[in-house]
Amino acid sequence: MTRHRRLGTAAMLAAVLVLGACGRDSGGGGDAAQPVAEGKATGEITVWAMGTEGEKLGAFAQEFMAENPDAKVNVTAVPWDAAHQKIASAIAGRQTPDVSMLGSTWMGEFAKTGALDPTPEGVDRGAFFPGAWDTTVVDGTSYGVPWYVETRLIYYRKDLAAKAGVSAPTTWDELKSFATAMRDKGGAKWGMNLQPGGTGSWQSFMPFAWSNGADLTEGDAFTLDSPQMTEALAYYQSFFTEKLSPPTDLSLQGALEQSFVNGSLAAFISGPWHVSLLNEQGGAGFADKFAVAAMPRKQSATSFVGGSDLAVFKDAGNRDGAWKFVSWLSRPEVQIKWYQTVSDLPAVQGAWSDPALSGDPILATFGEQLKDAKSPPAIPTWEQVAAVIDGEVEKVAKSNADPAATARTMQQRASGIGTGA
Repeated sequence: MTRHRRLGTAAMLAAVLVLGACGRDSGGGGDAAQPVAEGKATGEITVWAMGTEGEKLGAFAQEFMAENPDAKVNVTAVPWDAAHQKIASAIAGRQTPDVSMLGSTWMGEFAKTGALDPTPEGVDRGAFFPGAWDTTVVDGTSYGVPWYVETRLIYYRKDLAAKAGVSAPTTWDELKSFATAMRDKGGAKWGMNLQPGGTGSWQSFMPFAWSNGADLTEGDAFTLDSPQMTEALAYYQSFFTEKLSPPTDLSLQGALEQSFVNGSLAAFISGPWHVSLLNEQGGAGFADKFAVAAMPRKQSATSFVGGSDLAVFKDAGNRDGAWKFVSWLSRPEVQIKWYQTVSDLPAVQGAWSDPALSGDPILATFGEQLKDAKSPPAIPTWEQVAAVIDGEVEKVAKSNADPAATARTMQQRASGIGTGA
């Protein structure tokens, strides 16, 4: 749907969020949610949001206020680089907003403070992409809902693939032969770009680990030294030892886009934001030269899911109004309008039937990949553990470190940090 329907209270409660008593997953969390009063939202609802979302949400909320004339949504735009500390300070001082946008990897840390309100019962977790929903769950209890999502696909040059005589890869073996053919027959210097370490390189590596059956944790223990993790590290490393992937990070200073446009790079893995970047740099007609493909399959074809969640605070001055605003933002038709406003991909699966998404082959492929996408565990120490993985991936990519020894090092260092359980 591209046009928002005005729903009454009864229909609103029958939508994605039917606000009731308790939103815990099975598995046993320590928190129990309180019911949300029926009826329209009233009073002031204070909201923090980051980046473009923070800049646009205030005007976007006018329609919610038209449906709830006794409510006033006040949005504070918070810069991303200041957001984590601002939220942490607000929690410490018990001066939180009613609701805030949270980076999906922050949920574990902030939920462990006891500051987040459990998601009310009646939330249809199946309405959201599974990997995105999992970002809200800490110790078996959900603390919020996914707001928007992103995942990663393979971008590749169709013209170079035709020259090389290959089609989009669907398996690990095909990806290796695809990258080799793109280099040897397609005319590219590099067949595939994989991030060679540095901040965030776990997001490039972990889809291969997940697809190979590896995971980061089991219960409260890390599992970074499993045979599946070691095999994924070895596979990732092979792209560098076989000179299929560049040893330097092409994402720095726009080199990745330039290399892809000029044909020296045949393929890379990234999120939906690269569609507009490539079209801008490539100019007229370049959209016809590239396509996207799902992550290649080993045991599965799993990608990374990121994005942001919406969480209500226990110290909220208007908890009921906050959850009703979250409910409204989670309607499929509102999610489509939000996508059309800021290009954020909907976290609610029902929104993807709208032609704005389903009618676009590239976006539709992102939607399919989101059905098989995972996030790291929602633990308070994740950012520290992620830094460990980033550093060890760099050693594998740049220094030819032994994958088995690297996996053992990751396990030892992560276990020293702990899960914060």
